[in-house]
Amino acid sequence: MAPKSGFPKRVLPLLLLLAGAVFAWWQFGGYLSFQTLADNRESLIGWRDQNYLVAALVYIGLYILVVGFSIPGGVFITLAGGFLFGLVAGTALTVLGATLGASAIYFAVRLGFGDAFHARLSGNDGMIARFEKGLRQNEISFLFIMRLVPIVPFFVANLTPALLGVGYRNYFITTFLGIIPGTAVYTSVGVGLGEVFARGETPNLGIIFDWPVLGPLLALAALAALPAILRGFRSKEAPL
Repeated sequence: MAPKSGFPKRVLPLLLLLAGAVFAWWQFGGYLSFQTLADNRESLIGWRDQNYLVAALVYIGLYILVVGFSIPGGVFITLAGGFLFGLVAGTALTVLGATLGASAIYFAVRLGFGDAFHARLSGNDGMIARFEKGLRQNEISFLFIMRLVPIVPFFVANLTPALLGVGYRNYFITTFLGIIPGTAVYTSVGVGLGEVFARGETPNLGIIFDWPVLGPLLALAALAALPAILRGFRSKEAPL
C-alpha cells in the first residue's frame, strides 16, 4: 500500500539544513570572530593575491553556507569581504552570497512544511491570518522593511516570508536589494580594518545603530512603507 503522506520526503530538505546547522555551529562557530580575521589577515591577503577569482568564488560559497545554515558570525565574514575585496566588490559578493543562502532557507522551508503551515493559516480567522492578509496587500513594502530595519534578525527575515507563502520572485528581489545598505555599512568597516589592526583595536560593530547610519536606513524603511500607508488611507476613504 502506498504511503498516505509524503511527510518524510517533504521535511528531508529542512532536516538536512538543520543537521548541517548543528554540525557547522559545533565545528566552525568559534572560528567566525574578529580575532580569527586579525590573526590570519596576512595569509588571507596572500591567498587573494594568488587567485582573485577563486578567492571571490570561495567567499561567495562560504557566505551561502553561513547564511543557509544560520551560523552566527556572518558579520565577521562581511568584514573580511571588505578587507579582502574593497567596498564595491565586497558588497556585491556579500549580497550575492547572502541572497543565495537565504534562498536555500526559503526553499527548504517551502518544500518542508511551508504549504501545510500556510494552509492552516488560511483557515484561521485569528491575528496571524489578519497579519497574512495585510502582508498579501503590501508584500513588497513588508519585505523591504524587514530587510532594512536592523533590529530584525536576518534568519527571522529569511524564515517568515517562506512560512507565510510569499512568492520567490518578491522574496529574492527584496532580499537582494534590501540588504545592500546594511551590507555596504559593514563592508566599509572591513575596508578600514588594516588601520584598525595596526592600532591593535577592534572595529565598531555597533556602527549601524549610530544615528548617521541608522537614520538613512529608517528613512529607506519609511519610504518602503509609504505605498502601504497610502493604500491604507485610500481604503479608509473609499465609499461604502
